[in-house]
Amino acid sequence: MATSGLQHVAAMYAGVVAPPLIVGAAVGLSGTELTFLTGACLFTAGLATFLQTLGIWKIGARLPFVNGVTFAGVAPMTAVVAATKDKSDALPIIFGAVIVAGVLGFLAAPIFCKAIRFFPPVVTGTVITLIGVSLLPVSFGWAQGPNPAAHDYGSATNLSLAGTTLVIVLLLRRFTRGFVKQIAVLLGLIAGTVIAIPFGVTDFGPVADAQVVGFPTPFHFGAPQFQVAAILSMCVVMVVSMTESTADMLALGEIVERPANEKTIAAGLRADTLGSALSPLFNGFMCSAFAQNIGLVAMTRIRSRFVVAFGGGFLVLMGLCPMAASLIAVVPRPVLGGAGVVLFGSVAASGIQTLARAGLDKDNNVLIVAVSIAVGIIPITAPNFYHAFPETARIVLDSGISTGCVAAVLLNFVFNHLGRPGLVDAQDVTHPMEAGEEIAVAR
Repeated sequence: MATSGLQHVAAMYAGVVAPPLIVGAAVGLSGTELTFLTGACLFTAGLATFLQTLGIWKIGARLPFVNGVTFAGVAPMTAVVAATKDKSDALPIIFGAVIVAGVLGFLAAPIFCKAIRFFPPVVTGTVITLIGVSLLPVSFGWAQGPNPAAHDYGSATNLSLAGTTLVIVLLLRRFTRGFVKQIAVLLGLIAGTVIAIPFGVTDFGPVADAQVVGFPTPFHFGAPQFQVAAILSMCVVMVVSMTESTADMLALGEIVERPANEKTIAAGLRADTLGSALSPLFNGFMCSAFAQNIGLVAMTRIRSRFVVAFGGGFLVLMGLCPMAASLIAVVPRPVLGGAGVVLFGSVAASGIQTLARAGLDKDNNVLIVAVSIAVGIIPITAPNFYHAFPETARIVLDSGISTGCVAAVLLNFVFNHLGRPGLVDAQDVTHPMEAGEEIAVAR
């Protein structure tokens, strides 16, 4: 049970620590504060995993689910940071928005599980793809170095370290099996850090300054603040997170031969949202199910939820040990950048896999994906596109995930739910560059 639980932690560890690293760096936290934020996210991920696997009352799917910080919230949170003049207020604003989104999500869970038909694979696949695409620029920035103003930013040394780490991860994924293959990203980070030592870019200061035992002090970064634009942005993220969790519960239910019914989905969503609402109390972010651990359950055939709960215990212990949490702060940014290409690219690839099942042989679905992705990548390809809008509106608009999700949901509703019920689109896709007549057939 211990080794299997630890394997679950290893498979998702890099995914848990990446969001606090990205947001903490955007805020400008010191190494010590970054260690604290990382430990807090590990601690809250463990608590959320307990809620999901063990459950209390009508809360928790009681399936072998690992919960942690969702990638979907990273881009909106960095948008909040960018729009906040006093960076010391950024984290309290984020925490306030996550609390409100979590409470509203908890109340909406019984309703949301009935409205899942409005979030088919064409919507979820588009959103997951946008999550990965939106995060890739972060890894490219890491690969160049920690400080854009430094003389070695983007130097051959930094880019070589990033490239070396990427190659190590790819080789491990290609030529190893089992447990080693699952922790390839973690091993790549360790190897890249060791290689970086002779170049003088590895700083062991955070480990030396960290305590062996500590507790994530409630509201360490200040009392939560409630800003309407930030709350709206995180509510969109909550919808995305709930949609993804629902899909994960359906998939995991099939794997463990306990199909997830409406009652199970509602209980699982309550666990996700309650964990998210409580997470900011201990300085953590929004929590959601980790899809990579579903693959681990399928591969190992170890289906016990108590094994995953044991993994949640490891996460809590790591969160209570600042020295363990500080180890990730030692990893040089270029090394993180190299591993991030695989990590964030895998998220985008997961979205593409979902889109492959989305029925892209229909004109309507092709248009939904095309326009939603176009809207979603505006903040990436044209960062100043919304410069004339008020700052509060830009918090939402500058998040490609939020705008892309809204576009996908609305377009799916217009194209696939409105109109004459007796007609559906033809299976053949009209070439976008050729004129064609709208074809309809009876259901």
